[in-house]
Amino acid sequence: MSDGKIFSRGGPLLPRAVRGEGAYIIDASGRRYLDAAGGAIVVGIGHGRADVAAAAAEQMGRIAYAHGSAFTADALESWSSEVGPLLPIRDASLYPVSGGSEAAETALKMVRAYWLAKGETERTVVVSRWGSYHGNTLGALDLSGRKGLRRPYEPWLGRFEHVSAPYPYRAGLDGANAIGSGAAAVAELDALLARVGPGRIAAFVAEPIVGATLAAAVPPDDYWPAVAAWCAQHNVLLVADEVMTGFGRTGTWFGVDHWQVKPDLLLAAKGATSGYWPFGFVAVAPHVAEPILASGFVHGFTYSHSLPGAAVARAVLKILREEQLVDASAARGAQLHAALATELADDPWVGEIRGRGLLLGIELVADRATKAPHPRAARVTERIIASAKQAGTEGLLLYSGTAQANGIDGDQLVIGPPLIIGDAEIERITAGTAAAIRAVRKELAAS
Repeated sequence: MSDGKIFSRGGPLLPRAVRGEGAYIIDASGRRYLDAAGGAIVVGIGHGRADVAAAAAEQMGRIAYAHGSAFTADALESWSSEVGPLLPIRDASLYPVSGGSEAAETALKMVRAYWLAKGETERTVVVSRWGSYHGNTLGALDLSGRKGLRRPYEPWLGRFEHVSAPYPYRAGLDGANAIGSGAAAVAELDALLARVGPGRIAAFVAEPIVGATLAAAVPPDDYWPAVAAWCAQHNVLLVADEVMTGFGRTGTWFGVDHWQVKPDLLLAAKGATSGYWPFGFVAVAPHVAEPILASGFVHGFTYSHSLPGAAVARAVLKILREEQLVDASAARGAQLHAALATELADDPWVGEIRGRGLLLGIELVADRATKAPHPRAARVTERIIASAKQAGTEGLLLYSGTAQANGIDGDQLVIGPPLIIGDAEIERITAGTAAAIRAVRKELAAS
């Protein structure tokens, strides 16, 4: 009889994590890694917070599971009452789930349920953007516009529409599906409306600031006001995917807060529990929730409405507020952005450094003047991430983004450390990232 093995996309030689302390992960050999990626841009409050673990244990010691169709609980009610006032949706109803992909699937079904309840059964067209990411379940993957992830499953996809991403750095370049203004976004939406017909578009779904797929691409300031106004004009539900941008990551509680946008539905996960528990939710405005609740919502997951998850989310929320980590994200993010810009100002591979708060991205190019990408076969991103992780006595963890230039080529680094970082971590991230880029450039030049 053979032993079971973990199916790992990282391969069989991954180091074994044994402990986390603040912004660091420690492996079984004792090697420390500065987690400049927050895992997958998940960890906000830092690793090893005993009070969060205690909140989970205390809840599980009383009751760990009660199905959401049969019970509510203090953990759920207390959490919802505390997170509600922070949301960009007034008097929202919250549907807790186990993560971002489940949140996307739930929101899609809510959109359909809403229009059925309103008697507009022909509103079946959901619009998202190329260069987006909304999850890896099939519905969420179809909603996503990350072409490399979609490619193996294309025979099973195709029910949703996609428009260009607000990606000023590559706006107008071939293959990038990128625009650089709110007017361009509205023109594409108008063209789509003309093609599918009036009364057909049910919802527009988008990340306020694009996450890993476009490495923290910030839209132009006129983008979100223009898109929100278009959705209101045409009675289209606006769905903000805040899975990566929520809970202080971009220096405000939620990404749409930068533009004072009030979505109809909002998705959240990742930072909601800072990685301490699989947890997410959909927040729904009253004018959307009420018809759905009145007509019934045919949906559910075994682990939705998690009691330990709500307890953990509440404990994380307490830390975010008491330690003022949303403000810290804005301040430390500006500091880190400036440090990277200074360190990499003359680097021939660095096309752009961008982002808000502690969601930052570096776009790597073969030619700064033309913005030509490295060929994907060179695996520049993967080489840099491996170099940063392995170099020196202390590893540096970065997050990857690829194929943004044309769906195949393109390299990006995403930086999203815990919101608790200080001067020493900013210096280490800056120096380590720059050293890894230079090391790989030297390596490829010699090959």
